[in-house]
Amino acid sequence: MSELAGQRILLGVSGGIAAYKAADLVRRLQDAGAEVRVVMTEGAQQFVTATTFQALSGHPVRTSLWDAAAEAAMGHIELARWATRILIAPASADVLARLAHGFANDLLSTLCLASEAPVVVVPAMNRVMWAHAATRANLATLVARGVTVLGPGEGDQACGEVGAGRMLEPLQIVQALASASRPSLLSGRQVLISAGPTFEDLDPVRFLGNRSSGKMGFALAAVAAAMGARVTLVAGPVSLATPPGVQRVDVRRAAQMRDAVLAALPGQDVYIGAAAVADYAPVETQPQKIKKTGETLAVQLVRTPDILAEVAAHAARPHLVVGFAAETNDLDTYARDKLRRKGLDLIAANDVSAQGIGFESEDNALAVFDAERRFDIPRGTKTAVAGALLALIAERLGTRA
Repeated sequence: MSELAGQRILLGVSGGIAAYKAADLVRRLQDAGAEVRVVMTEGAQQFVTATTFQALSGHPVRTSLWDAAAEAAMGHIELARWATRILIAPASADVLARLAHGFANDLLSTLCLASEAPVVVVPAMNRVMWAHAATRANLATLVARGVTVLGPGEGDQACGEVGAGRMLEPLQIVQALASASRPSLLSGRQVLISAGPTFEDLDPVRFLGNRSSGKMGFALAAVAAAMGARVTLVAGPVSLATPPGVQRVDVRRAAQMRDAVLAALPGQDVYIGAAAVADYAPVETQPQKIKKTGETLAVQLVRTPDILAEVAAHAARPHLVVGFAAETNDLDTYARDKLRRKGLDLIAANDVSAQGIGFESEDNALAVFDAERRFDIPRGTKTAVAGALLALIAERLGTRA
């Protein structure tokens, strides 16, 4: 049975060309067992008619806070109490701004303020609007309040430009919602996750680093918390908001990450090493900026601590130790070797040379290995992929209980 079976989802559709995808989303949600009712903004009605959503959902579509018949019995309050989840897809830049600032001058924004149901937004807008500082600030405000943000994806846009801002496909949205609807899978479990890069300083202004954004590790932390786990997140230097309910420890260097992980290790059920830890660090960090004085510069490097191997061999070893392997070739060979060599229970490998997944992207795809088998998690948002990996981890924990 789907995790969405029996859920009452209030689907808010805002203005934008992606509104046409919301019609398919209604069907996908119903196929997953959810009951769906639709609220449309005035802008959404310029792209898709209310009749379409009424026919698909089987319920009247609400479009106005000033519907005399519905509001005779305070219909917006009734609808706000009915929903077990509010999903806004597409969520325009305007809607995100309204929610962030607590406006209540149309039906959708009023429902969000009047409901205690969790809110999920699926942004869709032009790439420049998505990157604008105002949009980023509004998103940060919403995430800090516990709103879940799915996407956006990247690709061709209706305006003819290419970039981030596309609404996720309906099936991706349903998968992500299902992953976040598994609160019992990790209930009571303690999960320790490391995420992001490490920066190894050469001098006060330069460092050795890598392209890890931390998004995969933060997605794992967010979904694990939604599944009921007590999550500790050891984060390298990234500019990402702390997921709701997650305890965060910020570090910069590999040695600091190692110390923070080992300090948090006792009592953990799972350790997931999603961080891209530097393999080498400078032997010495110069106290002053290194000046350009010659044609070449030699820097002596020393290996950093092997956090994964140390956790796997530790006296306080968790029940499951899960590693990540970012590879550009021979993925199976290198992943299986790392699994065996470091004494891991599972390893999640991804091909970071593939376009649109891995580093600095919103999507991912994983090949997960244990000592005997390979499990493939197909391409999806990092939230959806995190849910699939954590479901596999929860299943493995169950067999070891």
